[in-house]
Amino acid sequence: MFNPSKADVRQFFCAVYAKAQSGQAMEAIETIASLWIDEHPEYHAELASVALAMAALEQPDDKSSDCFLHLSMHLSITEQCSIDQPRGIRQAVELLTHRRDSLHDAHHAAMECLGQMIWDSQRNGQAPDGNAYVACVQRHATRD
Repeated sequence: MFNPSKADVRQFFCAVYAKAQSGQAMEAIETIASLWIDEHPEYHAELASVALAMAALEQPDDKSSDCFLHLSMHLSITEQCSIDQPRGIRQAVELLTHRRDSLHDAHHAAMECLGQMIWDSQRNGQAPDGNAYVACVQRHATRD
């Protein structure tokens, strides 16, 4: 399984931003990441310098990590939906997208559920509960 470090994640998103700015060809995953970067112009300054992004890792209260975590979650949800893993996530996100009339807004709601699943897994020392995650996204879709 691929387990990138914080530095790897920062380098990846900064490299994608640089490629997009210069019009370079990208791999499929980079293209997807680039689309989410485009949805977040407020992050462009942080993504413009890999040196600054890496230096920020040394700061004890690094607020810029939110940018990289946020984009990583968009990318994760996109990948989960593409393979419907955990089972049912694609349909739940599609319903939420329809309800909110925005894939971007649907992802932001799904991020709350994804974050909760990860938090619960770490707190309980158990594997992530994909069923609870999907159920959470479904609840967002039916209550909005």
